[in-house]
Amino acid sequence: MPNRTLRRRRPDAARRAAFTALRAVSEGAYANLETAKVLGEARLPVRDAAFVTELVFGTCRLQGTYDRILTAASGRDTFDPPLRDALRLGAHQLLGMRVPSHAALAATVDLAAAEVGERVAGLTNAVLRKVAARDLPGWIDHLSVGLDPLDALALRTHHPRWIVDAHVDLLGEEAEAALAANNVTPVPHLVVRPGLARVDELDGEPTTYSPFGARRAGNPADVPAVREGRAGVQDEGSQLVAWALAQADAPAGPWLDLCAGPGGKAALLTGLARERDELLLAAERLPHRAQLVAQALRAYPEPNVPVVLAADGTRPAWRPATFARVIADVPCTGLGALRRRPESRWRRSPADLADLVPLQRALLGSALDAAAPGGVVAYATCSPHRAETSEVVAAVTASREDVTILDAPALLPGVAHTASGPFVQLWPHRHGTDAMFLAMLRKDAR
Repeated sequence: MPNRTLRRRRPDAARRAAFTALRAVSEGAYANLETAKVLGEARLPVRDAAFVTELVFGTCRLQGTYDRILTAASGRDTFDPPLRDALRLGAHQLLGMRVPSHAALAATVDLAAAEVGERVAGLTNAVLRKVAARDLPGWIDHLSVGLDPLDALALRTHHPRWIVDAHVDLLGEEAEAALAANNVTPVPHLVVRPGLARVDELDGEPTTYSPFGARRAGNPADVPAVREGRAGVQDEGSQLVAWALAQADAPAGPWLDLCAGPGGKAALLTGLARERDELLLAAERLPHRAQLVAQALRAYPEPNVPVVLAADGTRPAWRPATFARVIADVPCTGLGALRRRPESRWRRSPADLADLVPLQRALLGSALDAAAPGGVVAYATCSPHRAETSEVVAAVTASREDVTILDAPALLPGVAHTASGPFVQLWPHRHGTDAMFLAMLRKDAR
């Protein structure tokens, strides 16, 4: 009998684009940037582009859960990385999207055969048929047998255990609601550059707390003010942190954004400083990120044009005791932005804290050194983890005699349920923002 070559369907463009993006993310790229890049190259219809975005983001968000399901379904702990990503995409279509099972199975087998090789087609089909035997709640119940309560919570909310522990430490029984909120993709938040644009130009729903923002689905570049640099994209939580610094009582003088990249807070603070005829210096260690800051500030005209400097905040390029207001939005684990960075929860680990915390302490110390007598410092992180927030503030202030911790929640009186002692802690499930932390400190006049 003559040999016959199996004729498969050509994988559709949307799934190929999703596979390309996911492969890049698995090798270290960021899901949001890589998805935008792939979609820009593929030029897909709007509906297909939305399908790709959900497929990539949803797969990244539930990656750890899908890996456990694939292991249980296959009896294998490991797969070659390209096959693993194809199986993850198939699992998300079967368990996390409204794709009919037969379509998800057939399309994923065709994708794996085309992108990985015909040799994996049978394995892909067999594994995904077993995955399809249960829905996602059924798999969660099956895999939860014998787990302790916190491991079961981690599985149910699709987070590593160490992130669950950090949330339980802060929120107790409310932790599950906060973790669940990390799995809901937020509507993008836009923000005006004060003095250059109005909120009604953003063509969206005004943000709940910030007077500078609006929520708007779709491509931000469709908004003329964004294209022209008179507005930008910035989570409402970040807007509130910047606004709190501007609200604090401080002497007249220049402002400093110590870790300014990519420029969202610097752009908002520049407008607020200009309203007082004051100048902002934006410092960013990495030159390419300093260029992003300059791009964010490009629309501000003379006078009081903000200054952008490629400089390491731990090695100041300015004289001490110079600035009336300083913000140190320091590098962190990003646990507060897991809604927008779906891959981060599986990429980060407790070991990252060992590297980040000393840097965070050094940057807060540098910010305090930069503040003039009577000046104020905002210490902010996009992480609620105690090690990166209150413990950093405690360690730095314990070593100094020239600092007073201010009542940060009092600077945001219209935002309820933010107080964590004298600090502000925002939460997605309470405020619809990233989980931003804010401490406000005053450099004592002596």
